[in-house]
Amino acid sequence: MKCVGMQYMEAVRRLKASGFQPKRSLYLSFVPDEEIGGHDGLEKLAQSDVFKNMNVDIVLDEGLASPNENYRLFYGERMPWWLVIKATGAPGHGAKLYDNSAIENLFKSIESIRRFRASQFDLVKAGLKGEGEVISVNMAFLKAGTPSPTFKQKGSTQDYRGRPLITATDRSNPWWALLVEAIKKANGKIGKPEIFPAATDSLYFRQQGLRAIGFSPMANTPVLLHDHNEFPTILMKLQDGVWKYLSLRNNCRKPSLMASLLGPWL
Repeated sequence: MKCVGMQYMEAVRRLKASGFQPKRSLYLSFVPDEEIGGHDGLEKLAQSDVFKNMNVDIVLDEGLASPNENYRLFYGERMPWWLVIKATGAPGHGAKLYDNSAIENLFKSIESIRRFRASQFDLVKAGLKGEGEVISVNMAFLKAGTPSPTFKQKGSTQDYRGRPLITATDRSNPWWALLVEAIKKANGKIGKPEIFPAATDSLYFRQQGLRAIGFSPMANTPVLLHDHNEFPTILMKLQDGVWKYLSLRNNCRKPSLMASLLGPWL
């Protein structure tokens, strides 16, 4: 998310210009390919000796804009599951009508998926579930006439210790309380902690057993990711305050704070 990256860089610039000296090491990471899974970006960084030597204890990653005054904090995320459905049927001339065609068989699967998608979307529309609490299904592409492999790709929902890939949002996580307090000290408001409705590179930090919180300081801003005319509302005062407050605290076990600025930046 380029706008969050610019906010972090400007916050660091202002802090350095003011003579601020953090008690912890602050790292900014810029990595490629988050939109296609991050396998050649953050996944490799998180598994590297370079990253292990940073001794990171908390990660701030991208979140989402908020259309109201409450900032959104994300303690987990949904897992992607890429599925290819291969439909077969009787061959024949394109102008001939016949039963059991490949497209006819494919439509049966599409209609089943459509009904499931509608049932999940109805829960969101009714306000019974958040976007991160349901299963979203979308058909990405359709092709015909060329054989394609049938495969399933599904990510792990646990870290290397077998724990769920979520970050605690209670007193067991001192960083959570510090972040909430920092936002409030900067006159910001927060909403209910959420599960991120898509996937981010925070996955690879959580797989390493690290705390990771998705946070984009963009209140009163419509959610327009990948949409036309996307724009941020820049509130640098809040970002400065969060950085300063988190870095000054030294009651946690590791010395480093990492801000992971992910997405197609490079």
